Amino acid sequence: MNNEQGYVHVHHSNGISMIEFFHPQSNAMPGHLLNELAEAIHNESINADIKVIVLRSGGEKAFCAGASFEELAAIQNETAGHRFFSGFAHVINAMRKAPQLIIARIQGKCVGGGVGIAAAADYAIATSGADVKLSELAVGIGPFVVGPAVERKIGLSAFSQLAIDATNWRPAEWAKQKGLYAELHADKEGMDESIHRLANFLAHSNFDAIKELKHIFWQGTSHWDELLHQRAAVSGKLVLSEHTKQFIQHFKNNKK
Repeated sequence: MNNEQGYVHVHHSNGISMIEFFHPQSNAMPGHLLNELAEAIHNESINADIKVIVLRSGGEKAFCAGASFEELAAIQNETAGHRFFSGFAHVINAMRKAPQLIIARIQGKCVGGGVGIAAAADYAIATSGADVKLSELAVGIGPFVVGPAVERKIGLSAFSQLAIDATNWRPAEWAKQKGLYAELHADKEGMDESIHRLANFLAHSNFDAIKELKHIFWQGTSHWDELLHQRAAVSGKLVLSEHTKQFIQHFKNNKK
């Protein structure tokens, strides 16, 4: 697949799996990329040689711009809407079920589903420019699929602030204070150095202990397979509203 369509690449080194996703539109996620990312995470999770997973996006700017507006605009019925938003459910559930700890490299801004991916990581390391926004309500839907992951990580109060004030960016420092990010670095060099250090430490740790920790960290989420797909159906219905269609068209017109 060429770079215009985006890609998911996997690289192995000394028990560490580096999974990188990319899309030229600020790492927005169309359905095919969501499915490829979920499949890559699942495949690495069952690889006995892999002790830790590092999840990152390509490029130097946004970590993830969330759902692809091109694909949202093309949704014509609830079935197609449910199928698209289930892509985010697949990614979050694959991250949740992986026995390995997942480190997320957040080099830039996170929007919508990107916040959900960051929240589903077990340890997120970011730069000071990695601001966050849950823009779904402004679009006419809501952060239903990613909501459980975000609420689990930062609590109901902080999640509701992001969900309600859907046009307001929260600075990376806010995200660090609320627990979305474990570390914040002034530049990418410092971030990458910390990721390298932590990934190597985990790769040489007792994997049985890591698996037990992961199980404890995600206790109480075994119902998410069903829950997130139920939430995807809600988003899949709301995306057909006239409000959403007008918002997406306005957004696309302003991008020209």
